[in-house]
Amino acid sequence: MKIAVLPGDGIGPEIVAQAVKVLDVLKSDGAKIEMETAAIGGAGYDAAGDPLPEATLKLAREADAVLLGAVGGPQYDTLDRPLRPERGLLRIRKELNLFANLRPALLYPELASASSLKPEVVSGLDLMIVRELTGDVYFGQPRGIEIRNGERVGFNTMLYSESEVRRVAHVAFGIAMKRGKKLCSVEKANVLECSELWKEVMIEVSKDYPEVELSHMYVDNAAMQLIRAPKQFDTMVTGNIFGDILSDAASMLSGSIGMLPSASLDENNKGMYEPIHGSAPDISGKNLANPLATILSVAMMYRYTFADLATADRIEGAVKKVIAQGLRTGDIWTEGTQKVSCSEMGDAVVKAL
Repeated sequence: MKIAVLPGDGIGPEIVAQAVKVLDVLKSDGAKIEMETAAIGGAGYDAAGDPLPEATLKLAREADAVLLGAVGGPQYDTLDRPLRPERGLLRIRKELNLFANLRPALLYPELASASSLKPEVVSGLDLMIVRELTGDVYFGQPRGIEIRNGERVGFNTMLYSESEVRRVAHVAFGIAMKRGKKLCSVEKANVLECSELWKEVMIEVSKDYPEVELSHMYVDNAAMQLIRAPKQFDTMVTGNIFGDILSDAASMLSGSIGMLPSASLDENNKGMYEPIHGSAPDISGKNLANPLATILSVAMMYRYTFADLATADRIEGAVKKVIAQGLRTGDIWTEGTQKVSCSEMGDAVVKAL
């Protein structure tokens, strides 16, 4: 199993290094894995003048899975838009056809007090957000900034084809079947024709999954309900821009965005695995970042791409153990727990393994 390791920018190299420690343990235990590192994002631009260098894309295509850190930094904000780090991330998703983004939001009991909501509201939370990743307003054409009537006008196109909605719907229904058999489809069909099509296709696909209870919710209400009563949801499915926003909101339910992994899959379950947080340039190089989302992303890699559920459970069990031991990076630290650095947290997970 070949893994392309793309540390990226900011805290990316620090958190990916901890996940690689975990992979090294599995390798020493006999796992047949091979890792190769390449640059992406700002690091790709610095190395090759491109946020997604051709060599990185070639490696990602040849690999069975991709482990990504984070991209971006203020030093790249003045670059032409096609050269900015985030464009490399969008391009690799599109080039690898990674259309289904899985973002779990799970609250460990010990972290209930770290959530910004009352413990009784979030305790027992176990939510999966399925986000369509290669369509919508992020990729729709036409787009740009131009002069109209003597002033600048920016425009983007929200666009979904029936087949794009249908394929992510099947992924979401399949995941709901393995969970609580409840799927909430989030859109804005009362205003957007794009969402109207989304809703129609979801209803059509639901006929293939009669055991799953399908509900519909407008995105503004869904944002409110995630904060008001998040445990009403089991599995959610939504488009690219709505999923981007809602999954970040859901991250705070679990105590910290540093706790949430993600998987981005193609039709054959080849995937790119990454924490959902950004490059956090304010703490970059200070050994302060939380590596647990990246380590849990490795668990998702084993669960979805390598179909090795025992190893996935083993990694997740190690994370649960260090949390139960009271070890905390700064983002989830509370009185009475032990504050540790990024590398110390990685070492603790390795020891728990």
